[in-house]
Amino acid sequence: MFTIEHEFDATVITLVDDPATHRQEDVTINAFDDCVTIEQHEVHTDRIQKVTLSLAQIRDLAAALDLPEGVYSLKPRRSKA
Repeated sequence: MFTIEHEFDATVITLVDDPATHRQEDVTINAFDDCVTIEQHEVHTDRIQKVTLSLAQIRDLAAALDLPEGVYSLKPRRSKA
């Protein structure tokens, strides 16, 4: 299950781990204009762990989900003038 909320400066997606034998904490993804953050509560430390990805890293991740094992380099996108 997941939720999507549009806030002033970000789109917030929360991924809820469906019932399982070993359920993980919810993951919150904040998509900003210049980066994406991924947050998850760490039970052992009672702190929020955060990872920040650039938009290029997100683009690479999206491409990697559909590719076989290997090493790849995507061409940078050209902006339209």
